[in-house]
Amino acid sequence: MAEARAKFHVPAVSVNYACTGNSTKSNELGMRPMQERAYEKRGEQYLLIKSPPASGKSRALMFIALDKLHNQGVRKAIITVPEKTIGSSFADEPLSHFGFWADWHVEPRWNLCNAPGEDGSKAASVGNFLNSVDQVLVCPHATFRNAVEKFGVEVFDDCLVAVDEFHHVSANPDNKLGAQLAELIARDKVHVVAMTGSYFRGDAEPVLMPHDEAKFDTVTYTYYEQLNGYTYLKKLDIGYFFYTGAYSDDILKVLDPAEKTIIHIPSVNSRESTKDKIREVEHILEELGEWQGADQETGFQLVKTPDGRVLRIADLVDDDAKREKVSAALKDPTQKNNRDYVDVIIALGMAKEGFDWVWCEHALTVGYRSSLTEIVQIIGRATRDAKGKTRARFTNLIAEPDASEGAVTEAVNDTLKAIAASLLMEQVLAPRFNFTPKSKAIGPQGGFDYGEGGYDPDGCNVGFNEDTGQFQIEIKGLAEPKSKEAERICQEDLNEVIAAFAQDKVSVERGLFDEELVPEELTRVRMGKIIKDRYPELDADDQEAVRQHAVAALNLTQKAKEVALSDDDEASEGGNTAFVDGVRKYALEVKELDIDLIDRINPFGEAYAILAKTMSEESLKQVAAVIAAKKVQLTPDEARDLARRALKFKQERGRLPSLTSQDAWERKMAEGVAFLARMKQEAKDG
Repeated sequence: MAEARAKFHVPAVSVNYACTGNSTKSNELGMRPMQERAYEKRGEQYLLIKSPPASGKSRALMFIALDKLHNQGVRKAIITVPEKTIGSSFADEPLSHFGFWADWHVEPRWNLCNAPGEDGSKAASVGNFLNSVDQVLVCPHATFRNAVEKFGVEVFDDCLVAVDEFHHVSANPDNKLGAQLAELIARDKVHVVAMTGSYFRGDAEPVLMPHDEAKFDTVTYTYYEQLNGYTYLKKLDIGYFFYTGAYSDDILKVLDPAEKTIIHIPSVNSRESTKDKIREVEHILEELGEWQGADQETGFQLVKTPDGRVLRIADLVDDDAKREKVSAALKDPTQKNNRDYVDVIIALGMAKEGFDWVWCEHALTVGYRSSLTEIVQIIGRATRDAKGKTRARFTNLIAEPDASEGAVTEAVNDTLKAIAASLLMEQVLAPRFNFTPKSKAIGPQGGFDYGEGGYDPDGCNVGFNEDTGQFQIEIKGLAEPKSKEAERICQEDLNEVIAAFAQDKVSVERGLFDEELVPEELTRVRMGKIIKDRYPELDADDQEAVRQHAVAALNLTQKAKEVALSDDDEASEGGNTAFVDGVRKYALEVKELDIDLIDRINPFGEAYAILAKTMSEESLKQVAAVIAAKKVQLTPDEARDLARRALKFKQERGRLPSLTSQDAWERKMAEGVAFLARMKQEAKDG
């Protein structure tokens, strides 16, 4: 197996962590750092908690809800979750045993996730609860939606409505839960706590409208803080691997039977599926070894590997009663700490959001997943901290586009989306960036390490705080946000902006395959348009400040990745320095970090380098040809944006950009001016 892994290296972003143990330590009230941070804001009427899987969001809500019920005049707490299985996260907890002043208790009849019947058929029970003396109810999203439809928003006055996995909400009017939440907020008589591990959606729809989002106070606990504060897990790898033929033939090239693994097989409607999911599972079992039968107690499949080990494999794909038995066995609380209980889980549409298996070391997903949120959730299955587990990885196994396929365009689209998802995950996992314009008045910030030479008052400095996982980076010419909302976006929402950019098809296609691309067309024009569309309430200066901060975060992550990927395993075992070293190395190489310089980096350059290593040359050419065939010309909106930038260029240089300039970006601005001039002339000529 080691031979196969060496031969078929999966390109990945590798992030190393310090194992400080901080994120698992509790204070005198029994709260871990994220929970303590959230509890400090328990008095807010609207609270948004952005925190990764396994960081303790469920318990954080318990602390907050108890305080609201006992000390803030809130009469009821309603917790709503996307699916019944997640309801178990809000089961009774003896919080007083760990130092808190009350215990968490849900009367069994009011945990509607355990009640028989369909998720949406229990609306009457919500009404009964509201008229009861009890204070806490847990129900699926579907039940809550039906209850709001049945009783109206008024009945929830003076209640706490807590929405778990908040990314299921959308500002789109067709999203019923989103529309109902907007009504509740407009009435302004409820408290809302929203919790999510990924505040972006796969469809690029905003979760909340800006005027509603502005009412929320945000608690952010980053992936980096969470993983850096673990006790055991030191390294997380993310990568994708292309295969030809049937994926089950190639699966052992990326699957190590020695690792605890969840395999998510493709949807039967996807390109990667053979349309026979049962046979796919059987094929995986055959590839792993010789079937020895099934365990009578758990229903787990027993497979003997060539080296003599017997793997215990949980098959969650089969539709019959066997799956219920296997699913129940996986939930057995007495086996939670037993590493040897199960070795591999094979799932389709299960074992994702809210699924808790701390021993999982490898999340192997076959086929592109349309939702970035789903990918974040799947990765979260492998990022639990557990004794002896020092490394975790996520691999996306993708069908290589085949020139003979009729659906080659669809295959190309899936490939590009997988790359975009990988790019976004790199951003989510990175330390947090705080950018400031270069000014001698700023000086060194407390708690930040500025590298070997220390703080240089004449240069652009890169400081890093190991404890908080934050960068402090000075950039020459950086625009500062002026309004509070723009400041909030720069501090809290850069990953959401980057998610929208990564899902912009034109940006991904051109960034990867347009040899004539001027990077500023993406970093300034495309990113500028995305921010203008996303935050229309900001003035032009604030939109530009947000754009610059987002591009700086994205491109500095890409520059850091070059160093992180060049480190071999031995060099990176010592700690989490590769990413920090990468940012510092780039800053030293360019002598002075300048926003114009950062704008001249193609955000997809490093992604293309990885793609070229993992995809066959023939397929790479095929992808490039498909994209070249639909190359788009300049649009009037893009031309206007270029013309505006040309005007600014004229104010700074005293002349308009030239079509014959040696500088590609200057030529591009001149093209925008010429395009508009032609449009005006054509309109005049009729």
